Amino acid sequence: MTAEQDAPPRVDVVIPCYNEVTVLRASVERTVALFAEHPRYDWRLVIADNGSTDGTGALASELEAEYPQVQALLLTIKGRGLALREAWMRSDAQVVTYMDVDLSTDLAHLPVLVDMVARDGCDVAIGTRLARGAHTRRSLKREITSRGYVMLIRATFPRLRISDAQCGFKALSRRSVENLVPLIENRMWFFDTELLILAHRAGYRICELPVRWDEDPDTKVNILNTATEDVRGLLRMRFARKRPGRAPRASPRA
Repeated sequence: MTAEQDAPPRVDVVIPCYNEVTVLRASVERTVALFAEHPRYDWRLVIADNGSTDGTGALASELEAEYPQVQALLLTIKGRGLALREAWMRSDAQVVTYMDVDLSTDLAHLPVLVDMVARDGCDVAIGTRLARGAHTRRSLKREITSRGYVMLIRATFPRLRISDAQCGFKALSRRSVENLVPLIENRMWFFDTELLILAHRAGYRICELPVRWDEDPDTKVNILNTATEDVRGLLRMRFARKRPGRAPRASPRA
């Protein structure tokens, strides 16, 4: 057996950031500490800053210099989906993941999520806040919105049996990245749902992990704007017949 075969699988954990300077350092430190507790993987943490104006990019560079496992990806265009696309497509890892910078999903779930792809044969593994076994703490408005959105997905794609499309906690295999991510058009919040629809259409195995999740009271998600974007995205995916195009690429900041 070669040294490469003996090496632990590479896992890239991406944290997309937009103006998150106040929480970034604490989240990075907690995540790097978790990596040390699970040496069965070769972990790398990628901070994908997409156009921040509050010093997040500078802090990401500082953290990269402090921690060997941290990499800063500084992009000039805003968009969470675009940040994920860029980070995942540049990665050479066997498994790629992402999670929200506020660590709303319990960080202890991360190794389990990765195991689902690296060991259990899932092509895409997703955290769910709505399946049996999940424990969430959030506002009634967001609870109703999330459940309503799942109902809408099932109405437009009845064979896509998922319980939560938008939990910021997902992992993909290398072949899923190479075959699915280039086809995703959306560069904002619908990115997650579009990924799952494409994976379903391709016959890929999607697995769910019930998670513990606490709502961040300072979330930057605009529910109305996001809901409008999601509805438009579902209609496009359901009825558009043209071949999906490629999303615009972001250029790194100097």
